[in-house]
Amino acid sequence: MRTANPALNDKTFGRAMSAEYSGKSMTLEGTVNKTGILLMLIIAGAAFTWQKYMAGSETVMIWMIGGLIGGLIMAVVTSFNPKGAMYTAPIYALLEGLFLGGFSAFAQDQVTKQTGESSPIVLQAVCLTFGILLTLLFVYRLGLIKATENFKLGVAAATGGIFMIYMVSIVMGFFGVNVPFIHEGGIMGIGFSLFVVVIASLNLVLDFDFIENGAESGAPKYMEWYGAFGLVVTLVWLYIEILRLLMKLNSRR
Repeated sequence: MRTANPALNDKTFGRAMSAEYSGKSMTLEGTVNKTGILLMLIIAGAAFTWQKYMAGSETVMIWMIGGLIGGLIMAVVTSFNPKGAMYTAPIYALLEGLFLGGFSAFAQDQVTKQTGESSPIVLQAVCLTFGILLTLLFVYRLGLIKATENFKLGVAAATGGIFMIYMVSIVMGFFGVNVPFIHEGGIMGIGFSLFVVVIASLNLVLDFDFIENGAESGAPKYMEWYGAFGLVVTLVWLYIEILRLLMKLNSRR
């Protein structure tokens, strides 16, 4: 199995199946339930920093940066220690929520200032994210889209390319240089964001395939947490990219 999601790679279930474990096996229902738990933790963390931003708290940036860095650390730890995902994945979700809440409040505030009217940009981004999730899950379950090896390779290559572009952009930003067009509200910037949203969405198909194969192969019960973690990582990425796209579109009004 190949997946572009760094949390869900070819060797994960191989390592899990080779390890000794006791208890029940991984199920789709169990993974769905644990995904719901992680999403609720993200919402809890996001509500905290959202409220702080709207209240004008000077500490909101500290919470956001702490959540971003802490979430990244926990994501790396979880990726290398699937067996501990039942402990690290919830911590990741809560920390990631701290960042997302502040970022979402900032996005809505910026669009409101640009357009001069209250904007439901965050609600739109949430609805689009879960709309894409449910649509792709429905299509996947009907067998209308399949994670073939060529499909996996193409999505993995595109995801890697996007990652490299973002890394170059971050490094150049340290020297005060911005990568032209991709972060702007022009045609190229919007086109780039649309492309990233499509690739992030297709990663969900790979996640579905990975989780389904794990359940069918009788992976250990703890892999439900790991599968849920990988799916949530993709959903967070998709939400952020949709929110950035909506910000670019609103900047042209």
